[in-house]
Amino acid sequence: MAEGYLTTHVLDTARGLPAGGMMITLYRIEGANRLKLAQMQTNADGRTDAPILPKGQFVTGTYELVFEAGAYLDRIGTPAEDPRFLDEIPLRFGISDGDAHYHVPLLLSPFGYSTYRGS
Repeated sequence: MAEGYLTTHVLDTARGLPAGGMMITLYRIEGANRLKLAQMQTNADGRTDAPILPKGQFVTGTYELVFEAGAYLDRIGTPAEDPRFLDEIPLRFGISDGDAHYHVPLLLSPFGYSTYRGS
């Protein structure tokens, strides 16, 4: 059995704070299909309370995290445009090592974001 797992967190770089209360959905991509694996909300530290893909469910392949940034920005009172510049943010990435810890964070502001593979 693979020992790897996937974690994520969200930092609101415009406010310099963790982005608590953001919904995140994880999908496994299989050809043209997206299989929903998990949906979690970030805690006050901007992290999920458990790995979004824990040991035992972790396999190599292509995945997508979808961050509900627009709903988060609305909730914290960020002035809205119509439509909002950033709403749902999909991050598609590959997992090639079934025994590794993959950490895929989102650094967010109302008009931009970045990500990286962390540890």
